Amino acid sequence: MSNSKELAKKIRLHALEMTHLGGSSHIGSIFSIADILAVLYEDILFFNPKKPDLKKRDRFILSKGHSGAGVYAALAEKDFFPVSELKKHYSDGSKFSGHVSHKGVPGVEFSTGSLGHGLSVSCGLALSAKLDKQNHKIFCLMSDGECDEGSNWEAILFAAHHNLDNLIAIVDYNKLQSIYSPKQTLNLEPFKDKWEAFGWNVQEVDGHDQKKLKETFNTKPSNNRPNCIICHTVKGKGVSFMENNNLWHYRSPQGKEYLEAKKELEGES
Repeated sequence: MSNSKELAKKIRLHALEMTHLGGSSHIGSIFSIADILAVLYEDILFFNPKKPDLKKRDRFILSKGHSGAGVYAALAEKDFFPVSELKKHYSDGSKFSGHVSHKGVPGVEFSTGSLGHGLSVSCGLALSAKLDKQNHKIFCLMSDGECDEGSNWEAILFAAHHNLDNLIAIVDYNKLQSIYSPKQTLNLEPFKDKWEAFGWNVQEVDGHDQKKLKETFNTKPSNNRPNCIICHTVKGKGVSFMENNNLWHYRSPQGKEYLEAKKELEGES
């Protein structure tokens, strides 16, 4: 078992317990990005948990803020704060809110929740880094559903116009939104073609193939365009009865369902 595979398993187990204890939701959305988060925090991002504000650190923005429990879990496992604190998730007075918050949480760059904001903020961070002649990168993990938002397409235009080749947009393309699929809600296809037409480098990858994810993140095109990685994922990945089941966008894992999910995750190889 590679370190990133082990981290992905821990992220899923922590998130399951966190949403169970706090009575929160979005477990399907968290599970779809667990492998992406694991590869980023294990193999790609440059950071120092003892110096979370290190100037040369890479910046990671979770635009799909409702999946915040996954980021909290990754940060805890990378020693930004004790793993035991995760049990406070979504409880009264906790700094670990349901939607990811940077307030009092080392390692979180920006609070998100209203979809369609993360990429615009990431563009600002990327442009600022360019103007300051800094070499760090900005990674923005988005949902497919939030690509319905017009603010994102303005940001996509902005990034290409300013040659923000230090910006990597990652789309969790699990093909399910809050109630319906993107195809039913506001069709995104041809998705890759749209990004390319707006001036971006685009790569597509299986968002659960950690080897391919690592290779893709480490592939830097020779031009000066911003980069988009479309990750084809499965919502609820890792638990059979949650996979591709949009019931788990809002449902909290309790009772028998919680125990069955935990058993499946613990049995992962």
